[in-house]
Amino acid sequence: MSAGIAVGILLGIALWVIRTMLPSLFTVNQNERAVKTSFGKALRIGKLTTLDNPISQALRPEERERYIYPQVQVIPPGGPYIKWPWEKVYKIQVAIQTVSLAYDAENPQLNQGGQVLEAVTKDQLNTELRGQIRYRVSEANLYAFLFGIKNPLVHIMGYFHSILRERIANYEAPERPASESSQPVDATTTAGISINDLRKNLRDINEHMDRECASSAARYGVVLDASLITAIDPPNEVENALAAINTAYNQVSSDISVAQASADQKIVQSKRAVEIETLKAQAETEPLLALSKQLSLLKESGPDALDSYLRYVRLGLYANAQRAVMEVKP
Repeated sequence: MSAGIAVGILLGIALWVIRTMLPSLFTVNQNERAVKTSFGKALRIGKLTTLDNPISQALRPEERERYIYPQVQVIPPGGPYIKWPWEKVYKIQVAIQTVSLAYDAENPQLNQGGQVLEAVTKDQLNTELRGQIRYRVSEANLYAFLFGIKNPLVHIMGYFHSILRERIANYEAPERPASESSQPVDATTTAGISINDLRKNLRDINEHMDRECASSAARYGVVLDASLITAIDPPNEVENALAAINTAYNQVSSDISVAQASADQKIVQSKRAVEIETLKAQAETEPLLALSKQLSLLKESGPDALDSYLRYVRLGLYANAQRAVMEVKP
């Protein structure tokens, strides 16, 4: 009986060992990438690191030595692939995902449920920001995403929020062109900052965020595909005051534009009147100048030529006259 039990135990152990040692199969979906570890260590590509990849070019010189991650072997979509018992497979979604720019990965209830991010402007005006962020996992730095950072989305959102708040806090209205120097200054401007300027320059702010966040792939293994800030609003009590100020400012701008248009019209009319009078004077002087030239030529042709010309002119006048008055010398 004991011998049979021993044989059964040995047979069970043998079956467990065989089953454990046999490789298993797995597949990778189209929107996934996979990384295998062997005894807990990710399979690497030689001694290559992220410094050998173009994604590190976005890092500042002092950051390049801080964010060095090894390049790992990435398993593309397809399969089946073999996984040995001492190996582990990590699958990652690489499709583009969208999240509110106010989303807090650690506490989604913050920032009004992840919908509104607050930031303070240079003139201490509290603003509310709304928008979206599109991001995806970087295939060129899967090591950082899987093993370098505990929660990459927390880091990337915190990194984005800090850059955005710094931009809003240090933002200054762009200098106006010289051609606009005569225009009235925006009444909502305070200490060089205007909520209207922030609203009008949303595209520049978005482009600034894209440039500043270009290093996120090398830092955290996450690519910010695009940031789209759609609204910058002050608090409600300030919004009403700004609306009234903007209405008055628009009315002043309209009055100035009408006055300038009227002045321009009068200037054009004055220039036209001067041109007309100048042409009239030229028309009156041209015959006199021509006659002067003719008389000079007649005088040069002979001493009697001018007297003959005057006699023929008198005859023409006598022919058209109905009455002639002759002076009688005493």
